[in-house]
Amino acid sequence: MKRTAFAAASAVALACAAPAVAGPQAEVLHWWTSGGEAKSAAVLQQEFADNGGTWTDMPVAGGGGDAAMTALRARVLSGNAPTAVQLKGPAIQEWYEEGVLADISSVAEAEGWEDVLPGSIAEHMKCEGKWCAAPVNVHRVDWIWANAAVLEASGIEMPTTWEEFNAAADKLLAAGVTPLAHGGQAWQDATVFEAVALGILGPEDFRKAFVDLDMETLKSGKMTAVFDQMRKMRGYVDANFPGRDWNLATAMVMNGEAAFQIMGDWAKGEFLAAGNEPGKDFLCASVPGDGFLYNVDSFAMFEVDGEDKQAGQDLLAKLIVGPKFQEVFNLNKGSIPARVDVKLDAFDSCAHLSAKDMGESADNGSLLPSYAHGMALRGAQAGAITDVVTAHFNSDMSSDEAVQMLADAVANSM
Repeated sequence: MKRTAFAAASAVALACAAPAVAGPQAEVLHWWTSGGEAKSAAVLQQEFADNGGTWTDMPVAGGGGDAAMTALRARVLSGNAPTAVQLKGPAIQEWYEEGVLADISSVAEAEGWEDVLPGSIAEHMKCEGKWCAAPVNVHRVDWIWANAAVLEASGIEMPTTWEEFNAAADKLLAAGVTPLAHGGQAWQDATVFEAVALGILGPEDFRKAFVDLDMETLKSGKMTAVFDQMRKMRGYVDANFPGRDWNLATAMVMNGEAAFQIMGDWAKGEFLAAGNEPGKDFLCASVPGDGFLYNVDSFAMFEVDGEDKQAGQDLLAKLIVGPKFQEVFNLNKGSIPARVDVKLDAFDSCAHLSAKDMGESADNGSLLPSYAHGMALRGAQAGAITDVVTAHFNSDMSSDEAVQMLADAVANSM
């Protein structure tokens, strides 16, 4: 059902004989619940209100969005879908195939999205050529964050190879400092794993393994080396890591309880929300190796009844991709704008590095979708890989056993 942007709202407003009708309405399901994320969501909520809209918030915490997807499915099955849902990657296509997404092409065309969004990002937002989602940002996943004072006290520089990382971690352990802040949740295990995998496999083999699901690469000696490094990583986390939320791990780095965290740049949003300054209080660097793993937050619009809700979807889509919101939101969130025409003058050094690396990676073919954050694979395949990663991380399983289990799990998920 393709709609002309704001036509529904205008029609209602002009119906003078009818009773007063509320303006654009939007019930928004999302999982932005941590400090930096909640602050970012509030920016969108306020701009929606400033443009005459009424926002009903539906935050669902936990699981890197897993809990939100469970809640979404229950709503859709009951015939009561939210107006807009934080959704991304292949999950957008999966919901489109179920016939429940609205067509927002009229807004995209009126606002010229095609001209301001990178081609690879735009394709994630389309369903059979029609726009069905609006991108909010581009997150880089493969970051290492560090407490500047902790590293200085130990005479450690930001590592540029995994050998340097291991040497630094061993030195920190000897000094009684937790080297790696980590939360023992499956998606966090997967985040560390794919960062390690990108550094050891390289961009080409990463794509073969976690985008193309090439069996030869999945069973290769390089993959064994990835699990070898993961076994080392397991020794660098503290004993209380099981079940810890990611933002609490970030707080460990902020408070000097741990030196490093491997996490996407939403972690930077936590540092900034706490008043920390990049280059002074905390340091940022890409993980060792080449390439750029991206995770794009976006909102898909679900088919809903009611002109006020449809007008809400149109307004929300326009605001999300608008240059004002793209700048303000990403300054709070820690990510960079999805629009390529937004100036980065107000952004910090980590954001400038991210934008520079993204441009270079796009040019040389090493700009890669994150499997751990739902950008590269459908749920069954991604889940199968993550199950193996978590099983290995939380046991004494050998690297060879993990590689075989990985290959078997992927084969069985196809």
